[in-house]
Amino acid sequence: MSDGTGALLAGARRGGQRSAPRTSRRRHGTGPLAAVAAVFALAQIVLVRPVLGLGWDEIVYVSQVTSHHPAAFFSAPRARGVSLLVAPVASWSSSTVLLRVYLALLSGFGLYLALRSWRGLFPTRVLVTAGAFLASLWVTLFYGPQAMPNHWVAIGALITVGSFLRYRAGRPAGGPLWGVVAGTALMAWMRPTDAVWVALPLLVLASAGRHRRLLPALAGGLVAGAAEWVVEAYAAFGGLGERLAEASRVQGGLGLQIAVDDQLRSLGGRALCRPCTGAMPHPVVTLWWFVLPLLAVLALIVAVRARRARPTVVPLVCAVTAALPYLFMIGYAAPRFLLPAYALLAVPVADALWYLAGAPCGRWRPAVRALVALGLAGHLTVQLAVLVHTVDRNVDSRRDWARMADGLHRLGVRPPCLVTGHEAIPLGYYAGCSSGATAGNNENTTVAEILRTAERIPVVTLTGPGGTPPGYARDWPAHRIGDLQARIAPAPGTRG
Repeated sequence: MSDGTGALLAGARRGGQRSAPRTSRRRHGTGPLAAVAAVFALAQIVLVRPVLGLGWDEIVYVSQVTSHHPAAFFSAPRARGVSLLVAPVASWSSSTVLLRVYLALLSGFGLYLALRSWRGLFPTRVLVTAGAFLASLWVTLFYGPQAMPNHWVAIGALITVGSFLRYRAGRPAGGPLWGVVAGTALMAWMRPTDAVWVALPLLVLASAGRHRRLLPALAGGLVAGAAEWVVEAYAAFGGLGERLAEASRVQGGLGLQIAVDDQLRSLGGRALCRPCTGAMPHPVVTLWWFVLPLLAVLALIVAVRARRARPTVVPLVCAVTAALPYLFMIGYAAPRFLLPAYALLAVPVADALWYLAGAPCGRWRPAVRALVALGLAGHLTVQLAVLVHTVDRNVDSRRDWARMADGLHRLGVRPPCLVTGHEAIPLGYYAGCSSGATAGNNENTTVAEILRTAERIPVVTLTGPGGTPPGYARDWPAHRIGDLQARIAPAPGTRG
């Protein structure tokens, strides 16, 4: 009896000795990922400056859930995901600083979850490097704390693809399936069409594979995330086809269009390149964009030779489909459009970098390592330089909007009020007014409605440099505000 008890105790001790390293490994695996995410969140707060005012698109999303500003026009391509994301802060506070800090912390947590979804597919060092690469891009740092959808599509793409691959690999059972649902729902919640492009290769694989639960998980996530967008299509646009057609019109008409050069021009820090004219950025600024596909090809070669191709091939294919519409189907560019593609490329690229750093190159090995380190240091320097330049320029432009809004207040245009014409959406928001347009992508009113509104509240029409005022406002008193001309409707009691 005592011998049996001793054997049991000895076995328990041996089991405990075996389980402790597993727990330690789990903690070791998540700790570095959490550190990368924390540095990413802190870098956003320090480098992007919480005082940065809201941009044009942010105003549209944030104004949908605020009680202190009228809602701006919500065009067909947009989805309500960002508005719901910022609602916990924007619904009760007008503080931009608080909103920026909230989004920076949230995006850092999102990056941690996204990297964690890849555990077991690649070594921790590869995932840490992937996170550091993605987090060091100026476009990721700039848009992480902003009320914009593209960063969250990127996070959802990483979660979806990583969970998809882990489920197929059977580690662990069950959990990754929920990651597939959550990741696709997050993408569709933010931008339904982007979600479809990212998920397309996964849907094909799920249809052809033996893991039958993946297909309903992908489809269920897409449906759950896009449900509100589809319902709104029928409620406000006349149907899903009509909304898709209107979204295409707003984006200049989707079709075969080469926007590769436009994306290159935007890498210098242009938030929106429409129309995309002007000189290309310095080659040093765009060099990483050409190195990225080379590293992706190297990662593919290494993975095929090591007979572990699937975890590399799948994110590469999804990155291609995510980038396809923004490189070859749209007539303008914004660097944030490619964030999902960059996120999906990050893991294979990190794997390629570690291969280069550890490849058996004989006497050339130290030189290769030095070259990789030098390239990464140069890349980080360029990204930070572009980020600082971009932040400074945007801080100045948004302060100009605030100054112009103060000028409108001095002229008697105070809430409730209506702003129409040039840059009506941002200037209306900063002035606390509604905004209106009788033509263009943001058309939401008519001349008759504007004139009726002028009978009740202050109405101003803004004209940009070299522009001419609309016919209904040509007789209104004109004032100069910055480089804009403001024509203010006479008060009802003063009209002849």
